[in-house]
Order: sequence, then structure tokens, then C-alpha cells
Amino acid sequence: MNIKWNFLILAILATASIGSIGIFIAIKSILGIVAAIVVLCGIMGYGFSQKKKTA
Repeated sequence: MNIKWNFLILAILATASIGSIGIFIAIKSILGIVAAIVVLCGIMGYGFSQKKKTA
């Protein structure tokens, strides 16, 4: 079994940013919510572009 560490790290970062969206919703921080969504989109976009390069 070969673990692709870069994809694992990207998945953990994406999960953390999704969790941070929930935290920012709980503390009612619009700026934090928007920032977390932008970070999530960046991480997911980078991950998909890396996946396309390997396939």
C-alpha cells in the first residue's frame, strides 16, 4: 500500500478548513467564513490540479 502523502496533507487541510467554516459560523464572523471558504477553494483547486497532472 503506497500512501500519497501530498494528497493526504491536502485532504487534512481541506477538512480543517471545512471545520473552521463551522467554527466561524458559530462565532458569527462573516470575514472568517469568507476567508475559510476562499482557503478551501484554493486547497481543493490545487489538489484537483495535482491529481490531473498525475493521472
